[in-house]
Amino acid sequence: LRIQNPIQYIISSKMKIIAVSLLISLAYRYSDAFTSPCRITRGKGLSMSQSAEERIAELRAAAAKAREDAARLSAELGKPIVEDSVLAQQRSMSTSDIQSKIKTISFETDSAGSQTEKLDELVSAGDLTLWKAAAKDMGMRTYPVSLQFLDKLTAGKVNGDSLGITGEDEVTLDDLKDATIAVVLGSSALAVAALALLPQNIGATVCYLIALVPVVYVGIGSTSPGIIANVIASTRGTEKEKGDRFDRICRHETAHFLCGYLVGLPVKDYSILESGIPCVEFHDSFKGEIGSREYTQEEVAALSVVSMSGTIGEIMEYGSAKGGDNDFIGLQNVFRKSEEFIGAQKQQELTRWGALTAYQLLAKYEEKYGELLGALRAKKSVSECVAILESR
Repeated sequence: LRIQNPIQYIISSKMKIIAVSLLISLAYRYSDAFTSPCRITRGKGLSMSQSAEERIAELRAAAAKAREDAARLSAELGKPIVEDSVLAQQRSMSTSDIQSKIKTISFETDSAGSQTEKLDELVSAGDLTLWKAAAKDMGMRTYPVSLQFLDKLTAGKVNGDSLGITGEDEVTLDDLKDATIAVVLGSSALAVAALALLPQNIGATVCYLIALVPVVYVGIGSTSPGIIANVIASTRGTEKEKGDRFDRICRHETAHFLCGYLVGLPVKDYSILESGIPCVEFHDSFKGEIGSREYTQEEVAALSVVSMSGTIGEIMEYGSAKGGDNDFIGLQNVFRKSEEFIGAQKQQELTRWGALTAYQLLAKYEEKYGELLGALRAKKSVSECVAILESR
């Protein structure tokens, strides 16, 4: 057995101790490299309380803004950017080309399943690009969104005040009370005048008819208060304010149309509102009416975006919304019929997520939104509007 020189043994042991000490020192010095990214906070970076989903959405928004800035600078230099090889291979198609492709689809009469099947086939063939584009662009996976986060990602445009959940209504409860008092007093005065001034039989008949007016008013107010509110609102303001109200309705309905098409909801009905603006109503689900069944998570997500899109369309132009009450009520009904229980807190988060997603879609397709707005003002049909959306 060979015995190592004691001096060499001591030197070797010291070298090993020094090497281990150096390794420990280096590991301690660069320990941040092994720290979870969710725990690193630099400047305005990710905080520990911020969820991963919010960070993903924030990064997507930053990336979208960067692409917009790059496209703008490239256009100024005369060198447009081609974002994707697939886009480079897409053939240009005019509105008449698109109309010829969708001529077999009757959006007003075809069933939801028939519309979806035909539109999906056209997407697969490369003829359509925006049908169900929201799932590809933004993803339809929901995540919690706070008011602060919503305000941050929309540059302060969408918040509690602009959504109308903390601000004042266009028509208040006092306005409805005053209108009720006016209807009752006015009807009473007219009834008394009819009895006093008209012949006996005629006066009595007119009096009974006038007495029905308050009854009808209360009936409408208890079932569809929005009708009365719209009548009150229409009697107010200057000509400019009335023109702004007309434009609000246009933008509201256009946003519904665009986002409904982007998430892939088939058309259920097409009509002209009393204001003269075309209104498109979508089916509750991708396959038609849900009937007695409950909404899936995917359907709840899609309807959240479509419901909030009208309000967001108003906010993007005017800074606040005044026509979203019925949309909020409809969305609450969707939450109640969800197959997964949605508590009060999650309902608020889904509503804000729908508002954020709608904002991102309308901002991304701002040019198409403007073209569709002009089409609805011109009272074009659903097929013509789809052709305008899909033309490229």
